[in-house]
Amino acid sequence: MISYATVGSNDFGKSLPFFTELLGTQGVAKLFDHPRGGTLFAKDGRLVLGVLTPANGEQAAPGNGTMVAFDMPSREAVDAFHAKALALGATDEGAPGERAPGFYMAYFRDLEGNKFCACRLG
Repeated sequence: MISYATVGSNDFGKSLPFFTELLGTQGVAKLFDHPRGGTLFAKDGRLVLGVLTPANGEQAAPGNGTMVAFDMPSREAVDAFHAKALALGATDEGAPGERAPGFYMAYFRDLEGNKFCACRLG
């Protein structure tokens, strides 16, 4: 079972406002700043996402085949989350829609190219 995910960032001046506003639409807020650089976000005291400086000190880069999916409470929430990401400067990787019976998803890449999915299963 997944507890939380992290993505690397090379530009916290862009990435942290992006995620603060986007995740805030789902009640997710900054939990604390990481001592190495970046921020951990949580909802109801549970970690959701870290936007961090890579631990090895090298440049952050999107992983090939790596994606983080956020569970949404409804299909309408998937639509709104995807639209908000695009309005904040994300790039579209797949418009909202049913990918298989009961699998409603939308895809985008953040400002540094990391891939995300907003999804409603069932």
